[in-house]
Amino acid sequence: MKGVMKIKPLLPSQREKKRYLVFEIISKKKIKKVSEIFRAISNSLLSFAGQKGAAQAGMIIMQDKYNKEEQKGIIKINNKMTETLKSALILIKEISGEPVAIKSIATSGILKKAEKQIKGA
Repeated sequence: MKGVMKIKPLLPSQREKKRYLVFEIISKKKIKKVSEIFRAISNSLLSFAGQKGAAQAGMIIMQDKYNKEEQKGIIKINNKMTETLKSALILIKEISGEPVAIKSIATSGILKKAEKQIKGA
């Protein structure tokens, strides 16, 4: 296959930097629907930062890392938008009609360290 060009991977210095933000939901009742939590976070970031800010944030909610018992989870986000996301989390007052408060526990550049924060180690 002559003539097929491979795309070179980006150098580490050119890649988009990311952070992992660990959050905890504080509520009287446990929120059962994980999709409702993620919808509330996405909508809050969109209304706080706007479409451009939400796009720059590149937020990815890691659904497989969410702990339903402790109501803790991890969000992957651009390193320049972590403070914006923290502000957006504070603005969430209810999920599925249940009053809640979402608290940012830690921010890490390494996923394993963020997972340790969820486990409480």
